[in-house]
Amino acid sequence: MKLTGAQILLKCLEMEGVDVMFGFPGGAVIDIFDEIPKSSVEHILVRHEQGAIHAADGYARATGHVGVCLVTSGPGATNTVTGIATAYADSIPVVIFTGQVPRALIGNDAFQEVDIVGITRPCTKHNYLVQDIEDLASTVKQAFYLARSGRPGPVLVDLPKDIQQQLAEFHYPEDVSMRSYKPTKKPHVGQIRKVVKLLKNAKRPLIYSGGGVITSGGHDELTWLGQTLNIPVTSTLMGLGAFPGDDDLFLGMLGMHGTYAANMAVNNCDLLLAVGARFDDRVTGKVDTFAPNATIVHVDVDPTSIQKNVSVHVPLVADCKSALAALQKETEVSLGDFDWKASYGDWVSKVQGWAAEHPLTYNDDETSIKPQYVVEKIYEITEGDAIIATEVGQNQMWAAQFYKYKKPNTLLTSGGLGTMGYGFPAALGAQRAFPDKLVIDVAGDGSIQMCIQEMMTAVCNKLPVKIIILNNGYLGMVRQWQELFYEKNYCSTCMDAQPDFVKLAEAYGAAGFRVTEKKDVESTLREAFKVDKPVIVDIRVEREENVYPMVPAGASLTEMLLV
Repeated sequence: MKLTGAQILLKCLEMEGVDVMFGFPGGAVIDIFDEIPKSSVEHILVRHEQGAIHAADGYARATGHVGVCLVTSGPGATNTVTGIATAYADSIPVVIFTGQVPRALIGNDAFQEVDIVGITRPCTKHNYLVQDIEDLASTVKQAFYLARSGRPGPVLVDLPKDIQQQLAEFHYPEDVSMRSYKPTKKPHVGQIRKVVKLLKNAKRPLIYSGGGVITSGGHDELTWLGQTLNIPVTSTLMGLGAFPGDDDLFLGMLGMHGTYAANMAVNNCDLLLAVGARFDDRVTGKVDTFAPNATIVHVDVDPTSIQKNVSVHVPLVADCKSALAALQKETEVSLGDFDWKASYGDWVSKVQGWAAEHPLTYNDDETSIKPQYVVEKIYEITEGDAIIATEVGQNQMWAAQFYKYKKPNTLLTSGGLGTMGYGFPAALGAQRAFPDKLVIDVAGDGSIQMCIQEMMTAVCNKLPVKIIILNNGYLGMVRQWQELFYEKNYCSTCMDAQPDFVKLAEAYGAAGFRVTEKKDVESTLREAFKVDKPVIVDIRVEREENVYPMVPAGASLTEMLLV
């Protein structure tokens, strides 16, 4: 029996186990939308295509599965580009289906025609323009395989309208074999033994964990390695949750807004075991002075990431989970004849001394609401059991510093691209995946307005996300840089003119709260978290509070500005 291209696409999604996709209709995908009600795949209608791709991204980060997004051609497709680049920067598996004008009109400047394949080539792991109905099913199969395997990432499939309408026999391939794409998953045994030897000889080892540990599902192996061998662990923003945030061996983030202990540990360690991290500039600071005394081991599934930003002594190309499991297996046999805990005891004491000397802190008082205090209260109330999404800026850093992430996939944040407006739609994707979980978006008053239209999506689809706005009336992070490095020239960062967020929430059919006094923070958060519908809590925080520690751009990690 022959099926149309639109029917084949839906069958493919069902075969991939897709239960939901986020999107927005249009003329170039109307045939697909005509088939959606006949399939088992739920479609969530957003209010802007950027919301669709961020929601698919949030779904992917929270579940570990591939997120799916469907939009029309032209502006529908280009509106997803920021979200695609966001997913690409953070290696998130999403598949984006875009409508395209009929093949005969491609290149004719037809209505709502853009070359979305060309536009997204630099920010997708791979993309396709389907030009033959016979290739449709195998293309979708490859798209999902590419998105989730190796170093994950976004894959776009562009679907001309006439392909959606053509008929063909449906056959979905059972597996994928691509001669030019064979990601290395298993680590080289010799390299594993070399790393174990380095660990045994080290006096001051440090594990530097990144998002690759979470995407590979290697958090249990990482935790075993750190806790059993008594090695301190620091993390990138993307890696938070891979190692328990409340463990004494966890030092918090390293880098520009990392903790004093983490940055000092990097500077003084003699062995740095980097796992699933990419040494980006926010982490390294001045590269020439990064980990100056350390032998550096870099574990990553993507060989192009190794030696890219820093010189590495021992490269280890492998899936992080496989590499960590191999390290666990190789070190387990030595537990009886090598005293790992004693070997690193002095080093752990030294690191924990730094943590005690300069913990994450802020100057609290009773006359204003400090944003750090709000995040601390969110953590206390939720006991660390919520899914936290963030926008980008100061709110993102405070959410990373003062909330202890105990499990993977519980922090959804735009780490690489730094996309304002990401957090709320990403939270919607996570809430759809986990309807019984408390999902919170920690936002700033600037960033929340970038995708605020998705309040309607939340209300319509009964997705009770809680938005906590740390409202300081500024584009806070830029203002902080203006204060510290541009003589307080607050050009275009003041957000005095803003909507009444409580009334805005109510206009959408959500609930709204406002907090202006510190004594009301905890009780209002508790009340808001009990509301069974979307909520905005507008908290008026100290206007010129800064994020500390801070390493100025281009400085060494030890040149921290502290509270």
